[in-house]
Amino acid sequence: MKFIESVAYALLTSSLTLGSVRAANEKPISREVDHPDFVPFNNVDPEAGLWEQFADSDEELAKRWKPSSAKSLEGTGDEYSYVGQWAFEEPTVLSGFKGDKGLVVKSPAARHAISAKLDRTLDNKDKTLVVQYEVKLQKGLECGGAYLKLLSENEDLHAEEFSGETPYQVMFGPDKCGSTNKVHFIIRRKNPISGEYEEKHLVAPPAARLNKLSNLYTLIIHPDQQFEIRIDGHTVKAGSIIEEGVFRPSFNPPKTVYDEDDVKPDDWVEDRYIPDPEQAEKPEDWDEDAPFQIPDPEAVKPADWNDDEEPFIPDPEAIKPEDWDDEEDGEWVAPEIPNPACAAGCGVWEAPKIRNPAYKGKWVQPQIENPDYKGEWEPRQIANPNYFEDSRPSDLEPIGAVGFELWTMQNDILFDNIYIGHSVAAAEYAGNNTFLPKLFIESEEEKANAPKPLKERKQYESALEFFRDDPVGYITEVTRVFILNFFVDYKQAILNQPLVALGLATAVLSAIVAALGILVGGFALIKNGVFGSSKPTPSAVADKKAKSAVAADASDADSATTTSSATSTNAVKRKT
Repeated sequence: MKFIESVAYALLTSSLTLGSVRAANEKPISREVDHPDFVPFNNVDPEAGLWEQFADSDEELAKRWKPSSAKSLEGTGDEYSYVGQWAFEEPTVLSGFKGDKGLVVKSPAARHAISAKLDRTLDNKDKTLVVQYEVKLQKGLECGGAYLKLLSENEDLHAEEFSGETPYQVMFGPDKCGSTNKVHFIIRRKNPISGEYEEKHLVAPPAARLNKLSNLYTLIIHPDQQFEIRIDGHTVKAGSIIEEGVFRPSFNPPKTVYDEDDVKPDDWVEDRYIPDPEQAEKPEDWDEDAPFQIPDPEAVKPADWNDDEEPFIPDPEAIKPEDWDDEEDGEWVAPEIPNPACAAGCGVWEAPKIRNPAYKGKWVQPQIENPDYKGEWEPRQIANPNYFEDSRPSDLEPIGAVGFELWTMQNDILFDNIYIGHSVAAAEYAGNNTFLPKLFIESEEEKANAPKPLKERKQYESALEFFRDDPVGYITEVTRVFILNFFVDYKQAILNQPLVALGLATAVLSAIVAALGILVGGFALIKNGVFGSSKPTPSAVADKKAKSAVAADASDADSATTTSSATSTNAVKRKT
């Protein structure tokens, strides 16, 4: 207590001027986040192709969601298979409702593929298509996809396993790898003339959300060819599908193309410049061997230039080291220093070099514009035989299933609350009643687990007021300032805060003395045999003698004849 009082006095009387100081961290507040039981939300849209909350048993879900073991080909031609595992489980990071399961990617650095048939085939002709689902990146996303595909309804869809070659109509969802971060929106469209399919990519897609909360991704394709992408209910991208430059390649092919059968004429001249025929010969006075630089003919050797001296000489003051061994280290040679006799220069004098005015280099025949130049040849333009006008790309082919075909470095990506249908209102209704309550719980969980912020800085009019309000914080702050100043300029720090320095020095000395006392006491105990010695200590001998005396007195009391029990009892109490 004396030390604490002395330190407090030293701090109060120090010359440190305190302005605004930062108080200590707030004490964490223990707050339990309520996680209500999950209750499936039904009757979202009876006409929907799919409303999946993963609320059924794992056995039922496994019947509906089929992992793929198909083999596919890389762009390089190499074959690969889908070895990534899937699970139906609750989130383990920032969970929402208790018992709320989702479809989870379980294998890191692996390819995954899984699909489920829609409850009813969707025909989007003259209708609005709405795709909405939740993505929860429980371990973040450094490199991988979290998008889904709407698979084309055909015979192969029911006969073959889902893979990267399975025809699809729309691909939508987040994708992140390195600096690339985007929400894919791709429409796979068929050319009715050529019969070939082509992927139409959104040119400037929005960025995906990379937090560990649940995020809601919504795609809306209207029958008027307008589209909209929402994240967490907010529109992040909208526009026209058929507007030029929004998708690449555009939905409408060019009206004209180059004629592949057109051939460049033999007399077509593409050389813009030709050698000048009037200067076909090198001029007679052209010296190709003239050097680029020559010694300056006007340079004169300085009068005090010393031709007989070397520019560097051995250092006359250098001494051979005492530990130098000529046999091991070789012959010792003194280091060289600039020769003091060479103030102006010494050795062989050479004139400095200048650019040779006669230098012309290698002669090259001059070029002139070609009078027969016709420009770069291009094949002629002809009408595109595959041209068609795709005025309604929103009229997709029938959709029969949804699939996730992904490669990702991070596992534990969770998908939930998948809606595929024609109603924007139904999707909003589902999001408001499932996603928003879940997001609120997850956000509360995130806040509860977040590091507590520091208290706001408080202004004190004097050091005494600060000490009275928060003595521990005052001592901590003043000591911290002293230590920082000490390492910059210890002398000045001691002069500015002498009593703080004295208090800290006292504390250090007290700690050293206490440590020495503990060591000395320990050595004494060992010497006296307390720790493992068989020799009885003086205190042990005294205790033994005392016990013998008490036993003798007790024996005398038993043999004595007294008539008063009270007297006998008093005697026993007195002896004890």
